[in-house]
Amino acid sequence: MPQIKRAIISVTDKTGIVEFGKFLQSMNVEILSTGGTAKVLREAGVKVVDVSEYTGSPEILDGRLKTIHPKIEGGLLGIRSNPKHLQEMKANDIHPIDMVIVNLYEFEKTVAKPGVHLEEAIENIDIGGPTMLRAAAKNHPDVTVVADFNDYPCLIEEMKKSSGSISSETNFKLAVKVFQKTAQYDSAISNYLTPKITTEGFPDIYQISLAKVQDLRYGENPHQKAAFYKDVQAPTGSLVEAKQIHGKELSFNNLLDLEAALNCVREFSLPACVIVKHTNPCGVAVGKDLAESYVRAKEADPVSCFGGIIGLNRVVDPACAQAISETFYECIIAPGFEPAALKILEAKKNIRLMVLAPVGAQFIAPVLDIKRVGGGLLLQDKDLGSVDIRTVKVVSQRKPTEQEYNELDFAWKVAKHVKSNAIVFTKDGQTLGVGAGQMSRVDSVNLAVMKAKKSLKGSVLASDAFFPFRDGLDAAAKQGITAVIQPGGSVKDEEVIQAANEHGLAMIFTGMRHFRH
Repeated sequence: MPQIKRAIISVTDKTGIVEFGKFLQSMNVEILSTGGTAKVLREAGVKVVDVSEYTGSPEILDGRLKTIHPKIEGGLLGIRSNPKHLQEMKANDIHPIDMVIVNLYEFEKTVAKPGVHLEEAIENIDIGGPTMLRAAAKNHPDVTVVADFNDYPCLIEEMKKSSGSISSETNFKLAVKVFQKTAQYDSAISNYLTPKITTEGFPDIYQISLAKVQDLRYGENPHQKAAFYKDVQAPTGSLVEAKQIHGKELSFNNLLDLEAALNCVREFSLPACVIVKHTNPCGVAVGKDLAESYVRAKEADPVSCFGGIIGLNRVVDPACAQAISETFYECIIAPGFEPAALKILEAKKNIRLMVLAPVGAQFIAPVLDIKRVGGGLLLQDKDLGSVDIRTVKVVSQRKPTEQEYNELDFAWKVAKHVKSNAIVFTKDGQTLGVGAGQMSRVDSVNLAVMKAKKSLKGSVLASDAFFPFRDGLDAAAKQGITAVIQPGGSVKDEEVIQAANEHGLAMIFTGMRHFRH
């Protein structure tokens, strides 16, 4: 374990750097630095040698060229056990640099700003930082490379215990971490720039960069290992930003269901509640307030709701919290919880309470939907499609009434979030029966009828895709429905339209399908 005698420090995020710099100085480490980092260290009383003084070359090109120099990169790449390297280093007046402390220009934060210009983004692409990091990581047997301020405390402890040295095991771990970070950095740059030259379709190469949020107890089943990762370019309002304020550790299945609940409840502007099981909404309702919405959502399927996940689009008040507390649920996600409501729910020590604000769909940027298949990924635009149902085609003899239009809009928004084949019966802003995931549409109709706890008379029906035959519509009509919303597009649309007319139903075609697999 060679002793750390010389270090170079150049950091954008200066968290903890003064304390670390003071420690290195106390260990008699010579510190090289540049620009703002050198200024901060000097002002704190840390002795610093400017890189320009060390190399004999000034910073040029508006600071674009600071650390790329044979005396820097040579001091990092030279293998200490290689006589030829040592001879060449001596001949070129290159001295070993034993530690690199660098974090990079904040490119991702820059491009996340609204209205950022390309020129600003380009200026925040770090060149010298990644060069030093990669050089040091490549030569990790001889050089300690530090790219994360969270590593400062453990390095201080190790150097204290080992008279200023760092073990080869630590160096290797830090080097791997650096290559992960530089890969993530390049991925962010690529993903920002690629759309500017890709006018149609998807790019030839798509980079995904993920950072671990937490390990999970297990996956969908106890025998499966699992972890939760954050897309480093996740849009504002994503589930990964939700804060857990109470309850047990989240599970893999909790996170899947929370995402489903969040996506569905964001569809509504009125106070709304969505209760989800296995990523399917089993009860959805709107109301004059959140408490009424919850009671009506639970009423839709009180058996399936037990142990479910609740999504709400308003801050939870005590009345809503009290109603929820009477039944067992795994999780609740909402924009917030009033203190009195929080006190009620915290009495249930295991329920997971999640806060994510704002919840409205208008805050979510369009993102890609990614699904894995053997050896690859399927990419598609996220299904953010919507229609103004008052402008779509009325295909029946009878036009929907204003009340039916409102109800069809509600039912259509719910059906979009139900696994295909999806059938949803609703009335007065409340789901009455949900038929999900059946292999035939008529089976989904029959399942939704069976699940209904109330009479379906006067309700409306939404179908995520067309009816291939009239049998599904005939079965629904027997329950007393009054209106239907579906995409249309079947070769037997005329037979289905004829069935609607025979039963006196109003039916509209949206021209937009919402398959969900």
